Amino acid sequence: MKVGTDGILLGAWSDTTGAANVLDIGTGTGLIAIMVAQRAPGATIHAVEIDDEACNQAMENMRNAPWADHLTCFHTAVQDFAKQTRQRYDLIVSNPPFFSGGTFSSSQDKTSVRHTVKLPHGDLLSAVRPLLAPDGRFCVILPQMEGLRFREMAVNYGIFCSRMVEILPKPGKSVERLLLQFELNTKPMEKSQLMIRDGDGADDWTPAFRELTGAYYLNL
Repeated sequence: MKVGTDGILLGAWSDTTGAANVLDIGTGTGLIAIMVAQRAPGATIHAVEIDDEACNQAMENMRNAPWADHLTCFHTAVQDFAKQTRQRYDLIVSNPPFFSGGTFSSSQDKTSVRHTVKLPHGDLLSAVRPLLAPDGRFCVILPQMEGLRFREMAVNYGIFCSRMVEILPKPGKSVERLLLQFELNTKPMEKSQLMIRDGDGADDWTPAFRELTGAYYLNL
């Protein structure tokens, strides 16, 4: 679970406008936090990660990033972090676990990432609510059905979806992922679509995908 399209999409899409303080929940190897640092070099970026190995990898990656002075990773669960800090964040990002049931993977690392065992979505929303600044934004990426359920659940925590992008892999395929932005105030939701490929070739990326993510790939 190193670098995947989900993380790249979220890190490139999240709105960093005016964000002085940013939090990445479940940072994994630090990918999204580092991407945000590239986009908002003046921001202070905190990340939390409960897994020992992943947290150590994130810290190493952050130390080697050009924006190391602005990046800090905390080895803790966000549930505990939310209780211990008074910091409020202008932007919170998370590529959260999303399987709430089904058969567990034979790989425990993969299971921990993909199943909502260590971070149920209710716990995530409960932690985000006090951490988010009054005018802040909370951005996630989830599979379509989990994303729609998450959007409905968020209302119960006083968190409302203000922007949604449906991600399609290529023509003729259905929506696979949702990019979701939440805020503490209700407003009309902006909805759009993004297609990743316009063909079956290895280089058949759509112009929209290239424009959004091109700064984060060596070859695209």
